[in-house]
Order: sequence, then C-alpha cells, then structure tokens
Amino acid sequence: MKFFNTAGPVNQPEHYKVDPLHRWDLEEILTLIAQKKYFILHAPRQTGKTSCMLALRDYLNEEGKYFALYVNVEIGQAVRNNVHEVNRGTIRAILDSIPKNLECLDKIKAYFDIAIKSDDFSSMLQNFLQYLSETIEKPIVLFIDEIDALIGDSLISVLRQIRSGYISRPDRFPSTIVLCGLRDIKDYRIHTSGQEIITGGSAFNIKAESMRLGNFTRDDVVNLYTQHTEETGQKFDAACFDLVMRYTDGQPWLVNALAFEVVHKMIENRDRSITITEKMIERAKERLILARQTHLDQLTDKLKEDRVRRIILPMILSEDTQFNHDDTIYCIDLGLIKKTKEGLQIANEIYSEIIPRELSDLGQTNFLHVFHPRWIASNGSICTKTLLSMFKDFWNENSEMVVCNIPGYAEAVPQLFLQAYLQRVVNGGGYINREYGLGRRRTDIHIKWIYRSQDTDNTEHTIQNIVIELKIIKKGIKYATLIKDAIAQTAAYAHTCGTTDAHILIFDRDKSQKWKATQANEIVHYEGIKIEIWKLGRGTW
Repeated sequence: MKFFNTAGPVNQPEHYKVDPLHRWDLEEILTLIAQKKYFILHAPRQTGKTSCMLALRDYLNEEGKYFALYVNVEIGQAVRNNVHEVNRGTIRAILDSIPKNLECLDKIKAYFDIAIKSDDFSSMLQNFLQYLSETIEKPIVLFIDEIDALIGDSLISVLRQIRSGYISRPDRFPSTIVLCGLRDIKDYRIHTSGQEIITGGSAFNIKAESMRLGNFTRDDVVNLYTQHTEETGQKFDAACFDLVMRYTDGQPWLVNALAFEVVHKMIENRDRSITITEKMIERAKERLILARQTHLDQLTDKLKEDRVRRIILPMILSEDTQFNHDDTIYCIDLGLIKKTKEGLQIANEIYSEIIPRELSDLGQTNFLHVFHPRWIASNGSICTKTLLSMFKDFWNENSEMVVCNIPGYAEAVPQLFLQAYLQRVVNGGGYINREYGLGRRRTDIHIKWIYRSQDTDNTEHTIQNIVIELKIIKKGIKYATLIKDAIAQTAAYAHTCGTTDAHILIFDRDKSQKWKATQANEIVHYEGIKIEIWKLGRGTW
C-alpha cells in the first residue's frame, strides 16, 4: 500500500512522489557533470534534496558512464570542531557508500584501514578520494549531503582538501563533486578556532554553479494527489489543489503532510468512497498545526535566533525597515520567508499561522481559563461585539503581564496577543487568515466561522466572515492620519472577504490619546461598510 511520505527520502515502491529528476533542470546538471564541474545544491529542510540526489546517483550509475556515490556527513555534527574525527568519519561514510559488489572493494578497504590510522588529518580526505579515483575505472561523481552539519575548522578542512584535489580531476580526483545543504556555501560565515571568520566562497572558490531546489508547482500537487486517486479510487475535489497551494506555496513536506493527514489520519476519510473536499483540507491544516510535527517545531525553534528575529519581528509589526542582507538570505534559505513582487513575505499561510501562535505566551492554553464561549449567539454565530468587548476588558486588565514565549518579540505583543486570543476562540469551529508583512503598516485578520444555524431546520452550514484590522499608535504617528488610512483599508479588505462585519482595533502605545479603559467605540460608514473602531489605550509593552 502506498502512502504520502513525511519522513526521509521518497521510496518509489511505497510512496506517492513527484519524480525527483523532474524537479530540477536535468539537462543543465548533466552538462555540468560532463564538464567536470563542482557545484552546490541547496534548499530548506524536507524539500526533497536527498531524494533528488539519490535519484540522480541511480540515474548516472544506470547510464554507466560514471561511478556515482552518495554520502551523508551529518555524523560530523556530533564531533563538530574535532577536525581529525570529522575527516575519519567522512572517509568512513564514503567507504560505506560503495556498493558491496565492486570488484576492487577489498583493495579500497585495505587502503582505508591504513588511512584511518594516520595522524595527518590535513590531507586524509584528499588522499582517500585520490586513491578511489585512481582505483575505480570510471570518473567519480560524489554527492556530499548535509555539508552544513560541519562547522568551523572541520568544515574548512573538508572544503580546502576538495579544493586542493580539484586540479587532479578526473583521473586522480572525483570528476564532479556536488555539495548539498540548507544554504549556498558562498553565504557561510565560518568561524575558526582562532576567531577568524572565513567566507564559504573563499574556502570553496571552485564551484561553477549554485542551484536551489524549488517548491512543488500546482501541476506537481495535482500529479502527487492523483496518484492516490489512481491507487485507491479516492478523489479530491478540483478546488482542493488551489487550496493546498494557498496554504503551502508548494512546500513539499507540507503538501505531503496535508495529504497524509486528510486521507490517513482523519479516520472517517479512510473510507475511499468519500471524496476529499476543501473543508476537509481546512480541517487537516488545523490538525497539522496543532499536532506540532517535528518539521513545524524545527521551524519555530529558529525564531529564537537573533538573525531570524531581526527579520520576522518587523514583518509581524508590518513596518518598513532596511534589513541586513545576510539575515535576509539566511531566512530565505531556511524557507521561512520568500521574495515576492510586493517584497518579503512569510513563506506560506501555514507558517504565517504558526509564527504568531508560537510567539504568544497565552497562545493555545490559557484563554479558556478566563473566557467561556459567551460570544456564541443563540443561533450558533459569533457575536463579534461580545467577542471583542471581552478581549478589550482582558487587555486592559492583563496586558502588562503579557509576555512572549521567545525573547526579542515584546514589541509585537498586541499583534501576537490578539491573534492567539482569536485562534483559541475559533479552534474547532472556524479558521483565521492573517495578512501581515513589511511595509503594510497594519495586520489584517479574516475570521471564517462555520456553524449550523440553530434557529431553523436548515441542515446546511453557514459561513460567517469577520474582518479585523489592527493598528498601533506610536511616536511620530498621528491618530487622524492613521484612522483615515485604516478605514479605507478595512473597507477594502471587507469587500475582498465579502462581509460587512468589520472592525478596527487601535492600540495606543505612547498613551498620546489618553484613552480610558471604558473608552467608547466609534462607528463609521465607508463605501457601504459599517466599521466599528475599538480604542485600547492601556497596557505597557
């Protein structure tokens, strides 16, 4: 039985998959190999790098012109800056990757047994690769995965030995070496034990090309999901494919994880006569986020890093700012953000939901101890007035005690706190779409509440749409200018979401408005939209 894979490389007999060789320009890669070039493959975690390299290794070996090997040096992470042990571990991993039926394997093992005992670690790897190239008849193509698991002196040692042997290829050194990791090696800043900083570009200045493995396209998603239909007969509504792309932007792990959740883990959908719908995909997305899979936990753990915080915090605040180039490239390489025509944005909608949830201290646990669902009207809809009144009261009484889980994001407390509150409110009955990013100067929130009306005999579900825009008054920002822009922006967003239930929450950070806890709301009408303005003047953050 086949299934959607969410752990490790894809395996053709067991997994639905997008052909790894289809995911990059195979002709370009074969040209680089024919030209005896060394190059880089990089992409965020769990995007299919290893699957692509293994597929290319097999392709080359089946073609017969080259002797292709794949080696993973992640084991070097355990010994980090121990240069000797990293070199030993690397040549051991290369030996282990050689097929057991190779005629000259015994000769290679005999050489290895001598090499591993050497104290000259400065050329241990270079000498071993030279011996392999002289012993094996075909030109060697070597794929080195997880190269960024190595750091400092160990990484420099490996790179410089490869660079030193480069001129001897293909007869006395591998014809092509492909280094694979999270980042382009030119963006590395390698810290030596002597406190020197060496760039990856200077330590490995022989690379001919750097290739980034991209996300799935919509056609890839259709192809992948259709394999399940062909295998089991279970269909996906056509609208599911666009929704999956919207949620994931084609991130391979997310695409597979959503499918695995909806067709395997949601027990009711194991009946293959049931067609998968948009609502099921929406529910699968929520379940996936709440389950805190390893992939998503690794993502949120990165938020603790200063160079990530310097990018993500202004995006949450929707502020204009000038970013450090290295920080930006780092976050793009991690897969946290992406470049668009509108500027930098969070990489996909699922990540956009996870980030504020994880940063808020009250996130997913504490709200129900304070609130009860009094915002649910008798007919099952949300009473937005009650919902936001309770939030305003709680903010006025508790905002000074609100903190972030991760240091460095305190400035974004209103955005994080509101989103955490709303997320807890809608869990199980609706969804939240968040729009925030650089230069927006606002956070737009769209609540989609799904309920079955209790006032009628109608068994169909009703969808209620609520639009909330968040603004912050701080030094240098005038209320009159801010509210004028906010009203126009909120009305436009309400039209986009097809609702007239629209609200603006304004937090007075610098206390310039002197609003009281009981400050009355304002009601304005703009382009057919009734907008309620909520003023929150208390709290320190």
